[in-house]
Amino acid sequence: MKRKAHLPLTEAGREQPEFRTGSNAPQDGVRTLERALGAKIRAIRRDKDLSVLDLSSASNISAGMLSKIENGQISPSLSTLQSIAGALNVPLSLLFAASEERRDCSYVRAKQGVVIERRGTKAGHVYQLLGHVIGGDVVVEPYLITLKEDAEAFTGFQHSGIEFIYMLTGEVIYRHGDNTYRMRPGDSMLFDSGALHGPETLVKCPMTYLSIIVYPRS
Repeated sequence: MKRKAHLPLTEAGREQPEFRTGSNAPQDGVRTLERALGAKIRAIRRDKDLSVLDLSSASNISAGMLSKIENGQISPSLSTLQSIAGALNVPLSLLFAASEERRDCSYVRAKQGVVIERRGTKAGHVYQLLGHVIGGDVVVEPYLITLKEDAEAFTGFQHSGIEFIYMLTGEVIYRHGDNTYRMRPGDSMLFDSGALHGPETLVKCPMTYLSIIVYPRS
């Protein structure tokens, strides 16, 4: 028997479909507040050179409960947080301020990407950086690459991470390692950028393509 999928309820009690992003990336935001509160409490406790047992005694909250709170495993009540804040001698608002996470966002207007110099620039390849995020463990570099009429072939690109290319205009035979691919508008490639790669034959210039490079932040 096929099980019915669980649907969230509206205020009127009617089931509504749950809309999710098409990505397979794990959902963010689950217990985010609890994790932020716990991390803040732990940081303040350590800054004041207090052990979990010290804070437990001062706040009249069991050490086991405090450990779960600091690890973001439970949602503490307001009275519990007031007791913890009092024992730490900090305002309650300081604990909640930790949940106001900052999320990077980069906005670039059309034709206003920052032109930068990279390998291939001397061969007539123009790179416009379309965004930049300063946080996180992963670096994402989105470029709009333009090869003008006087551009030269260059297959000497090699760097860590992975790269995604989406062809916008023109036509090129693109090399990756021992293989070549004819790229026309609408074609795309996703590859390990540790292998030598780059445009080998410029079939139709000028050409433009989107290049997104992803690699771990060092």
